[in-house]
Amino acid sequence: MPRFKYSAKAADGGSAAGTLDAQDAGDALGQLRRQGLIPLAVEEEGKARSRPGGKSRRDPRPRVSSDDLVVFTRQLSTMISAGVPIMESLAILADQVEDKGFRAALNRVVESIRGGTDLSEALSLYPKIFPAIYVNMVKAGEASGKLDEILVRLAEYQEAAAHLKREVKSAMAYPAISLFLILGITVFLMLYVVPIFQKLFMSLHATLPAPTVLVLGVSDFLVKNWMWLLGGLVLLVVGFILYRRTPKGRYNVDAALLRMPVFGPLTRKIALSRFSRTFATLLQSGVPMLGALEIVASTSGNQVLEKAILAAREGVRQGDPLAAHLGRSPVFPPMVVKMIAIGEKTGALETLLSKISEFYDQQVSAMVKGLTALIEPILISVMGVIVGCVVSAIFLPIFTLPAQIGRKGK
Repeated sequence: MPRFKYSAKAADGGSAAGTLDAQDAGDALGQLRRQGLIPLAVEEEGKARSRPGGKSRRDPRPRVSSDDLVVFTRQLSTMISAGVPIMESLAILADQVEDKGFRAALNRVVESIRGGTDLSEALSLYPKIFPAIYVNMVKAGEASGKLDEILVRLAEYQEAAAHLKREVKSAMAYPAISLFLILGITVFLMLYVVPIFQKLFMSLHATLPAPTVLVLGVSDFLVKNWMWLLGGLVLLVVGFILYRRTPKGRYNVDAALLRMPVFGPLTRKIALSRFSRTFATLLQSGVPMLGALEIVASTSGNQVLEKAILAAREGVRQGDPLAAHLGRSPVFPPMVVKMIAIGEKTGALETLLSKISEFYDQQVSAMVKGLTALIEPILISVMGVIVGCVVSAIFLPIFTLPAQIGRKGK
């Protein structure tokens, strides 16, 4: 009998791997499912690996935005609540989606369900489209028989998360564009405008004031070394990106971001809002706390927060209260820790987490508006100072040139 190597996910979110004897790959998949495992890959020893229900290499890469996923989730919920079977609902929605990669993935999900696979298991094969929170909430909906309600809650969660993300992005777009314009104008003046006046001053052999000498020196340095400076900047950016991709680098960058004077508190509030909303949604959908904490940690977006959540998860696994371990991390304020502790004691943890999320959503919105109102005049002032200093340094000698030329004429 052939022997198969496999990797799978357990019901509690853990991973499993090993070997088993089976007649074929289908028999191996059936054994794993009967054990309560979600097959990720099955490979007969000595043969190429096959992914159960996986996508073909010919399938185009899916490009699914958060808005597309929200629309899909709401439509699927409506059709299921109307009594349309899941396979038929997915087939109808697959015909409606515009992205070819998304359509191919949905068609393969339908094939997997037709072969006896659960919806959540079939969706888990496409993690780039359906994240862990999506798969686990669908799984909880299947277990409770309230899949349509869970999908509505999932769509509401996605809409709230997308709204917060758009709000922060739109607020940060103006400062980023303004900063880019400031740098662009400064470089243009130094590389193209100032050298023209430098040639004029040198031809007249004029005595230049100190501010003009300084500006001309900076301009001359940039003109002669702009290629080296640009190359150094590119290397610096690439080095930073590569460093941040390492576990230690990402943790250090996230920790430094939390300590920044202005953007640190904003980053912390955004992370806490995401934590409380995701945690509340998972618990309300019936996902076990240990599994929910693992998902929340992976979707936190900050390594410092993720480390604190995973440490708290281990404490909960050992029977300790969640709030006791979260309180040991400086990321979680006392207010959040106390509300979670009250929620654990009263059995209303999901409700209090939702309240925390609403509170921090309001805090983030107010802080973003305040930062935008504060940064705008600062950037305009910086632009005015830079341009004013360069222009003043250039035109200052022009006012004294007539007098110097007159003295030389005498």
